Amino acid sequence: MERLALVILGCAVVTFLPRFLPLYILTRLKIPKVAVAWLSYVPVAVMAALVIPGITAPGHKINLTLTNAYFIAGFAAFFIAWRTKNMLLTVVSGMAVVFLLQYL
Repeated sequence: MERLALVILGCAVVTFLPRFLPLYILTRLKIPKVAVAWLSYVPVAVMAALVIPGITAPGHKINLTLTNAYFIAGFAAFFIAWRTKNMLLTVVSGMAVVFLLQYL
């Protein structure tokens, strides 16, 4: 039981420190405007890194043809997001396009 408590405590420390230390250090530093501008692109880059492989290579093989339902749905979702700026409508429409192309 003691060993389990130590493992849980160790996991908590290992999870907490990488999140807390940069926050603690960066709040005490003056970050240049160039760095802040550069960091503003990080969320977009992370989202692209998560989404693009699933759309372009659903079976771990690149498929950029019209037979790839995810690829077509990705374009549809991108267009709807660009035109409406509505997250819910974008997600629902992308899912609907995949459903229609795969199951009907």
